[in-house]
Amino acid sequence: MQTKIEKALSRTTDTRECIIGAGAVKRTGELFKYCFPAAKAIIVADRNTWEVAGKQVSESLRENRVFQHEPFIFDDEDFYAEWTFVRRLREHLEDLDAIAIAVGSGVINDLTKFVSSELTRGYMCVGTAASMDGFTAYGASITKDGNKQTFDCPAPRAFVMDPEIAAAAPKELAASGYADLIAKIPAGADWMIADCVGAEKIDNFSWGLVQDGLRESLSDPVAVHSGDVAKTEALCEGLLMSGFAMQALQSSRPASGTEHQFSHCWDMEGLSYPDGRHVSHGFKVGIGTLVSTASLEFLLGKDLSAIDIDAIVAAWPEWEEMEEEIRRVCEGKPGHLSRCLKESKDKYVDKEGLRAQLTAVRDAWPELKEKIRKQIIPFDEVYDDLKLVGAPYEPEMICVSRERLRRTFSFIPFMRSRFTNIDLIYRLGLLPELEEKLFGKGGIWEIKDL
Repeated sequence: MQTKIEKALSRTTDTRECIIGAGAVKRTGELFKYCFPAAKAIIVADRNTWEVAGKQVSESLRENRVFQHEPFIFDDEDFYAEWTFVRRLREHLEDLDAIAIAVGSGVINDLTKFVSSELTRGYMCVGTAASMDGFTAYGASITKDGNKQTFDCPAPRAFVMDPEIAAAAPKELAASGYADLIAKIPAGADWMIADCVGAEKIDNFSWGLVQDGLRESLSDPVAVHSGDVAKTEALCEGLLMSGFAMQALQSSRPASGTEHQFSHCWDMEGLSYPDGRHVSHGFKVGIGTLVSTASLEFLLGKDLSAIDIDAIVAAWPEWEEMEEEIRRVCEGKPGHLSRCLKESKDKYVDKEGLRAQLTAVRDAWPELKEKIRKQIIPFDEVYDDLKLVGAPYEPEMICVSRERLRRTFSFIPFMRSRFTNIDLIYRLGLLPELEEKLFGKGGIWEIKDL
């Protein structure tokens, strides 16, 4: 019988081999020789990941008689996936006949992934923390000209993860990974809604990779926080499956919904702590997950089988009117404006298109409502899980005031062409009511002077 990883690899476009387990790093050299016969290697790491795993990787390469260039080690205090570091790594690698082995977490992987793609080379990754799902996903998130962007590029040819190393990593890394993984719960509900309205059909293979076993991977946030190896391994596997699902579908749809749009928005704004450190992807997504879960619970409180479709369609704006609304919402934010105009235009439907979407929801609502109810984790439980794992559970913990969260919320219906629960709420004309529930008197994030 195929293991879950073997099943995933049967459909991935880039990754051919994956080893996860205690002592896995010692097999790096063996795996490198198998995936890159006769190739030379170069380790890419930072000073921390070199110590925790890089030296073991180097020793494994020596034992397997793989020629290796001197490792390239970033030794910068303010080190993140930014264009300056892309240029530095490319300048070092472009004249070397070598395959890079990224040893690290998100930043090292994204930089190595992107530069290897530019140089039309495969690469390998040895993960050192269960910090996000991008290890095995296509694409790299790189900040260029002050703007965080996702660049298309292949995932690693081979991936290695030792949960003992990941469990010993700084606690905030696993907390970030846990927050990124719990986001797949409301993202799944969003995909159900998109499938219902005909915007994006569910791919059963990719769905299963992400959702099967997901709750088990999330079941013990306290153990993850304490560095339990078995629970960290389960978290690692859940994150890897999300990456493999994105590879298989060539889309982030299986792992990303409303919650990720908050992260995208804050990426564009360069969200950081007072000391200049960038807020991790998972922490931003975690707060977005709370908002998305609250929105889904709001939707479940409505009887959409009794909606007045004629009245809603009559109130639906023409594109020119929506464009005016977007310009008002994005006033003073030129970057947001250009993105929102393009993304919203891509998903805009005319009145008859809206009628078709709402009719589908109305007719499917009794069944769809129960599917969504079973899919999501209640808001209070998500809140507690984030708290227990050591992730932010209030927006202020990532330097987002309630006023800023509300402003971000106003961008979300327009931020991306992907159809989510917020799009349905917007089309139903219920967004003001939801905003009041979130930020009004007695709301989850009540703003006193609203």
